Amino acid sequence: MTTFDDREHAFEAQFAHDAEMTFKAEARRNKLMGLWVADILGKSGTEAEAYATEVIKADFEEAGHEDVMHKVLGDIGGRMAEDKVRTKYAELLAVAKEQLMNETRTTGPARDRK
Repeated sequence: MTTFDDREHAFEAQFAHDAEMTFKAEARRNKLMGLWVADILGKSGTEAEAYATEVIKADFEEAGHEDVMHKVLGDIGGRMAEDKVRTKYAELLAVAKEQLMNETRTTGPARDRK
């Protein structure tokens, strides 16, 4: 294999990894959002987990995140302003990414230990 081929494979692998991490971060964000909204709705325990799963599934209805926003805003009703819900949604993406990075650090390849 040539150096060019090696670089091409490395770029392809990096692209696939980035796409997977984006998908995982968005799914995690949707779960966190579901749990946050469940709390607002007075749900806890298995009810909250079930609601979070509904929010995750809502993301597959159409491209983008408006399907999730439509679901949670509809469920919240007038309990909270839309801009606050959207701000929380954006904040939770950063939280989800940080959680995934921490998991990767702790479960990633073993480092040299002596």
